[in-house]
Amino acid sequence: MKMYDVTGAIFEGMTVYKNKPEKQPIFKSVTNGYVTESRIELDVHTGTHVDAPLHMVTGGETMEAIPVDKLVGTCKVLDLTHVKDRITRAELECLDIAQDDFVLLKTKNSFEEAFSFTFVFLASDGAQYLAEIGVRGVGTDALGIERNQEDHPTHKILFAGNVIVMEGLRLQEVPQGEYFMVAAPLKLVGTDAAPARVLLFEGVTIQVG
Repeated sequence: MKMYDVTGAIFEGMTVYKNKPEKQPIFKSVTNGYVTESRIELDVHTGTHVDAPLHMVTGGETMEAIPVDKLVGTCKVLDLTHVKDRITRAELECLDIAQDDFVLLKTKNSFEEAFSFTFVFLASDGAQYLAEIGVRGVGTDALGIERNQEDHPTHKILFAGNVIVMEGLRLQEVPQGEYFMVAAPLKLVGTDAAPARVLLFEGVTIQVG
């Protein structure tokens, strides 16, 4: 069994969205004799994370409303490394995507360590296509699933279709194919997102539920 940890590491100076200083995590440690305790100040959208509808929908549901069983199960990594700007419906229509799939979009973003203001994103028509199919979730290897789209239609279309949104995956080493995914966001209550540890297992079949 091969396991891929597709989680971005969290540390001071890490890559954050648009390189905004206020999005950097802050670590503080206190040592009293041999006892060390640390405190972290963290944006809930730091690194690899799951978005809740509240992120883009006024009065939307918060993290505790996302069923954990939808974050554990089979997923499909889709190789879209040839895409230069945005993932559209046309790019997705030729791929093997079915109802209840959790699709992870592998793009050139996974090969870049610094933040790119021209990161590959999921266009609104691509989001509409995935919502029409009825996928249970979509993950991206960018720190945002969309960019420069007025009123954030990609997020809103996915949330309206009850599609889970996961951002900040690191898929460089993962070949296209089917995996068993365990995505475990922090059990936060009332928030619009939560950092998550995401593991992909190759050659594993487990019945969930």
